[in-house]
Amino acid sequence: MSPRITLATATRVLTQLRRDPRTIALLLIVPAALVILIKFVFEDSPGAFDRIGGPLVGLFPFITMFLVSSITMLRERTTGTLERLMTMPLAKLDILLGYGLAFGFVGTAQALITSAVAFGLLDLEVAGSTVLVIVLAIGNALLGMSLGLFVSAFAQTEFQAIQFMPAFVFPQLLLCGLFVARDQMAGALEAISYALPLTYAYDALDRVTSDGSLGGRGTVDVIVTCGVILLALALGAATLRRRTA
Repeated sequence: MSPRITLATATRVLTQLRRDPRTIALLLIVPAALVILIKFVFEDSPGAFDRIGGPLVGLFPFITMFLVSSITMLRERTTGTLERLMTMPLAKLDILLGYGLAFGFVGTAQALITSAVAFGLLDLEVAGSTVLVIVLAIGNALLGMSLGLFVSAFAQTEFQAIQFMPAFVFPQLLLCGLFVARDQMAGALEAISYALPLTYAYDALDRVTSDGSLGGRGTVDVIVTCGVILLALALGAATLRRRTA
């Protein structure tokens, strides 16, 4: 591995994103706009926005980062960019970490903007630390990014990459506990939820926003989320040779 190569790859990806204003708008503006929309949807329901607003600060970045990173990485695969990179003396992990660093930077900016709108403009109130909620939101964005980079290996077109949203992301949203507490689900669905990464990311956010602290269980959630991020990046690196040969 070479830090210089990793940084060069990240710089190239960020330069490409900077030239695409629609993608920038999707990444930086849409999540904040969705939080504003949720605020007005629950305007006549006192306390509802404070109850779900905190977790949504992290879930919206997760969704958009998954979508953009999977499509961008697939485009790099199908246009031959990765094939050309793999002919050079570069480590596969260098390449993927470069992409991860670039999207991690964007995901952090995205989570910060969304949090600033929620807590500053919309007066979102949570039981726990605002700073901790923001950190967890950044973690959710990184989780979406790493999973998006990984699943891009299993798509051949951008349309197929988009299909991973209903196939891979939506079930996680339904089973993570956002709509119905997991202990109130059917036993089989609750068991499946333990195998889904978003369950742990959401659970950590929910504990901070509703209970005021992570606690022991929340700490485990954070560890699992970090482990999934690293595992997804490692698995994504393992797919490069097979997909770009």
